[in-house]
Amino acid sequence: MSTLRIEHETGSAVSLFWHDRLLCRYVYQSGVEAKESPKPYFHPVNSLAGDTLTNFRPNDHPWHHALSFTLNNVSGANFWGGPTCLQDGYKWRDDHGAQYHQAWQQLEANGAGATLAHTLEWRRLEETLFTEARSIAINVDETNQSWSMHWRGRLTNVSGRTLSLGNPASTGGLKGSHYCGLQFRGARELLDDHLDPTIKVVADGGLAGIEAVHGAAADWMEWHGQLDTTLNRVIIRFANNNGPLPWFVRRNYPLAAFPVQFEQNREIDPGADLEIDHTLTFKSV
Repeated sequence: MSTLRIEHETGSAVSLFWHDRLLCRYVYQSGVEAKESPKPYFHPVNSLAGDTLTNFRPNDHPWHHALSFTLNNVSGANFWGGPTCLQDGYKWRDDHGAQYHQAWQQLEANGAGATLAHTLEWRRLEETLFTEARSIAINVDETNQSWSMHWRGRLTNVSGRTLSLGNPASTGGLKGSHYCGLQFRGARELLDDHLDPTIKVVADGGLAGIEAVHGAAADWMEWHGQLDTTLNRVIIRFANNNGPLPWFVRRNYPLAAFPVQFEQNREIDPGADLEIDHTLTFKSV
């Protein structure tokens, strides 16, 4: 019987294997530069067929770290990375924060399931803005040639002040630019359709196409893509388990995000929590 297997590079990363094939690698202590807002990330994320689905540090946006959870602007602290967009536009500013792993709460695999649960601190300079409890459950369904990742997080405002969450739309006036939340930066070829109508973006409620899906409120969104070299096809489903949210999606540099706020800033009171509950499913077809 096949089982998931964990390899732990202590102080650095956790890799999960299925059939002795790498399924995914979670780097929980990032070594990137401060201007990329260091944060834990998954890369590679592979399909059961062995295709790599994520892109880490792409040349157009090196601060896009494959699959990671981040916030764009927390009361002036940039946890997304790169230049910050305010009313005077995108500029490099000395405002970057970072996420720091604190302790593992659970790190185990059993059969076709595994759980990675740890605590983190979100800091800008010497100030801790959030503490986070993060749990990521992995489950493999070999019969359906798919596997899923259930990502839950609870961020608690420990700053002693109200924190305002913003993105380029709400802080810089760039309508539709809702970069924030759990983000998936995909391999470039995934949504290169080369006039193939089966390569597409769809969402709950019969929505189809980037123009229809981006910004629309739906429970889930799917990418139907194809990989270069192997020509394998894959469906990636992004689902918000707490109900509809307005999806953020880009096609020319494949990116999907689960925005925690949209056109307006979101205020988090002292001691209050920000909770997320998302599922990503990767299916080979």
